[in-house]
Amino acid sequence: MINQLQNYNPSGVGEINGNLFGLPFDYESANLIVFAVPWEVTVSYGGGTANGPQRILDASIQLDLFDFDNPNGWKQGIFLVEIPQDTLEKNNYYRTLAAQIIARLAQSQPLTDTPDLTQILTEINQASQQVNQSLFTQCQEAINQGKQVAVIGGDHSSPLGAFQALATKYPNYGVLHIDAHADLRDAYEGFEFSHASIMFNALKLPQISKLVQVGLRDISHDEVQMIDQSHGRIAAYYDPVIKQKLYAGITWIEICREIISHLPEYVYISFDVDGLDPKLCPNTGTPVAGGLELEQTFCLFRELVNSGRKIIGFDVCEVGDAEWDGNVGARVVYKLANLMELSQR
Repeated sequence: MINQLQNYNPSGVGEINGNLFGLPFDYESANLIVFAVPWEVTVSYGGGTANGPQRILDASIQLDLFDFDNPNGWKQGIFLVEIPQDTLEKNNYYRTLAAQIIARLAQSQPLTDTPDLTQILTEINQASQQVNQSLFTQCQEAINQGKQVAVIGGDHSSPLGAFQALATKYPNYGVLHIDAHADLRDAYEGFEFSHASIMFNALKLPQISKLVQVGLRDISHDEVQMIDQSHGRIAAYYDPVIKQKLYAGITWIEICREIISHLPEYVYISFDVDGLDPKLCPNTGTPVAGGLELEQTFCLFRELVNSGRKIIGFDVCEVGDAEWDGNVGARVVYKLANLMELSQR
């Protein structure tokens, strides 16, 4: 691997070697270990995000490696653990079962009607818990070896195991959450680990002292109430409010610095691509009109690093099963990898 690195030309043609961005690293030589979680069992609208990791991997070799924030960021070593095909197969099986539950609920009929679907719900919750546990174990092992970790979903339920693993190392960290949705629902549609419940579940970890959400624009009454009654633990920056401030002449840099002021020293970035304008990832699971531009989010992350805070991990979720979505997703992953390395210096 050392010889490979010596002969590697970052300006050359992207190598199709099975690794993210075609980089010449393996698990041992890489500083950043990326885990794919091809899981979208509980999605209730569009599908395809379980194939997001493969789409990102396929698109990643098309990227040039010069990064304006961290030109040599690639040298840190970035390695994607092989996409677990067994997880993808289980996803396809349990997604079919989950569709029965979602259809039943859409008709306002109880799960106990004939045929009784309560056992299926239990099975799905157990399968989701197993996916979380697997990610937790893998992330904890990497962290114990001194490596950084990141996650590519799947739907937004995917990174819970990473949150839990980081909580074993960091007694106090914040989550910067880019999303159209607050994801604060308690066991949405009965699914304990629903994509719409990821932040509700994350806040069960006392180590997460602050949740700062940016780009929200599709949200329930209960979620707004939870935010308002969180005693400051959750700070929400709603997309319409952001836009109104921009229209009034307040600069995005000013808004970014206010957003960042809520966060502690150590920060995890959870990036649901539906937080972006849907033109960027149109095939995401639950697209919503409005949203952020890609450079807006990069500017926010840049200001986070400039503030002296340290990025301790990240996820990129809900990338759709399409070439363009994979292209944008790969750029988000690469930017976050480079900014995380920059913040750790």
